[in-house]
Amino acid sequence: TPQLNGKVERSHRSDQQEFYQLFSYKGDVDLDAKLDEWERFYNFARPHGAHNGQTPYEALRDKLQ
Repeated sequence: TPQLNGKVERSHRSDQQEFYQLFSYKGDVDLDAKLDEWERFYNFARPHGAHNGQTPYEALRDKLQ
């Protein structure tokens, strides 16, 4: 939806700037493992400005309580 478009684009930019640019992909890089690690960090450890400094997990947890 148009309302989510900006949020999705921001997420893609974060992925590009904070994940993809850090690696030069060669045969010895386990991309799946690195992506899993990034996803855990992004959702459970990295504070987000859109969530007032909370992680996405913390924001969701608080919303569901």
